[in-house]
Amino acid sequence: MDKTPHPAAIQHMPGFIPGPDGSDWLMTVTAIILLASVIGFGVGFLTLHTLPERMAHKTQKLQFEIVAVLGIISLFTHLHIFWVAGLLLAMIDLPDFGTPLRSIAGSVERIADAAPGDGREPEQPSPPPAEKSVPKEKERSHV
Repeated sequence: MDKTPHPAAIQHMPGFIPGPDGSDWLMTVTAIILLASVIGFGVGFLTLHTLPERMAHKTQKLQFEIVAVLGIISLFTHLHIFWVAGLLLAMIDLPDFGTPLRSIAGSVERIADAAPGDGREPEQPSPPPAEKSVPKEKERSHV
């Protein structure tokens, strides 16, 4: 292909106009910048979107699953109130009632399964054996 400009063209062509061979460096650079910015925006959005879930997971919160579900709901419904609720829930420390209750239940289970005499409960004295009482009439008949 001939690289000479068209006779009707001006002598100095700006750099953004493609050459006669069809190479357009400005479009290539723009496509690369557009692709990088779309990928960067998506990664930034998803990183920000998972912030409450990562916060709850890092601090081992009990409500981790609830925060994760709120994040998924906000992602699919585009309602930001779910994301804000998940963020607030990830920041709050809920008291742990489950661990003491499990400990109590385990102790009660061990007490209930304990057999007498294995040292877990005090030994009860056994009652004295009952004596056989012989009727007085039979005693007299032997005499």
